[in-house]
Amino acid sequence: MSNERVLRENLLAMLTGEHARTPYEEVLGNFPMDRINEPFPNADYTPYALLEHIRRAQADILEYMVTADYKDKAWPGDFWPAKTFKATAKDWEKSVNSFKKDLYAECPGGDEGITILREIVTAANHNAFHLGEFAMMRQVMGTWGKTS
Repeated sequence: MSNERVLRENLLAMLTGEHARTPYEEVLGNFPMDRINEPFPNADYTPYALLEHIRRAQADILEYMVTADYKDKAWPGDFWPAKTFKATAKDWEKSVNSFKKDLYAECPGGDEGITILREIVTAANHNAFHLGEFAMMRQVMGTWGKTS
């Protein structure tokens, strides 16, 4: 296996939580669709909003890496769905499927000193933080279901 392939596989594993964290498939899988719009205790957002935030932030970080004329997004509007948005199962599935984007495009430019590695680590840390939050949210909401 080439060094490049090993690097890519390890970076992808880092971004998706396949090493020291619970994989995203386990955290997001089998989530009860009838609860995706339910705010979890002591929070003002829903499981769908958190998932969509993770997806949007990751997409923004990756766009920054591959777009020479990148334009900053507006916070928080471009990073979270509207609080009144009611997601469907199709919306949920679209967000889950969009979570793993192609991470291998070359970075054509950016601010001086900003490297691809920095942006990958930023995306990985952001995903790790919020996937851990998502796992805790499932715990307090009682949405893990039975384990096999």
